[in-house]
Amino acid sequence: MNTAKGKLYLIPTTLGDNDPLEVLPITVKQVIEKTDTFIVENEKTARRFIKKITPNKSQPSLNMFHLNKFTDASELPEFLTPCLNGTDVGLLSEAGCPGVADPGADIVKLAHQKNIKVVPLVGPSSILMAIMSSGMNGQSFAFNGYLPIDKGERKSEIKRLERLSFERNQSQLFIETPYRNNKMLEDLCQTLEKNTEISVACDITLSTEFIKTQVASAWKKNIVDLHKRPTIFIIHKR
Repeated sequence: MNTAKGKLYLIPTTLGDNDPLEVLPITVKQVIEKTDTFIVENEKTARRFIKKITPNKSQPSLNMFHLNKFTDASELPEFLTPCLNGTDVGLLSEAGCPGVADPGADIVKLAHQKNIKVVPLVGPSSILMAIMSSGMNGQSFAFNGYLPIDKGERKSEIKRLERLSFERNQSQLFIETPYRNNKMLEDLCQTLEKNTEISVACDITLSTEFIKTQVASAWKKNIVDLHKRPTIFIIHKR
């Protein structure tokens, strides 16, 4: 009887609607071909991605657990039961890398507690690709998720991150809901000191990719439409 545990594969996806094999290595395709159990954020988009990268894979044979903001923590151990029974499980993000700005981190933590081997696969991380292409400090940076929605709180947080970037020589990354991106850039230009650098990385890996770093005063003169386009913002005061 085989008592070996299955592995938990951390499977990256594309950052937009492009051909998966343009940005993902063949190992991702190979793992998906041999895996039938997945932990996913959204079943519809996960199935679409799997079909795109492995068109001949049987969709009815797929077993999917749902991991999103509505999932109760008490359900998570069940998601890894197949691993304990010797079956490999794939953890799929909605976009980019599982566990990075993604609810999958909870499953990975649980896998370590259960001594299940965690195997991260190579794929695009918008956070890393943004800092790579920004010209800012790749030795020290922090991802801050979403900033406050309230105007006053947001302004205070922007100023706090600006001070932090200067005091620690640390680039500060964050994101915004895509339909509020233009307002975010406007708020940054109005709140930051004129020589503080702002990097905008939009539609990374897509044909519409836009990446630019310049000081706040220059952004005021450079109109760019970021509406509903996935964007990473980075600031750094020198």
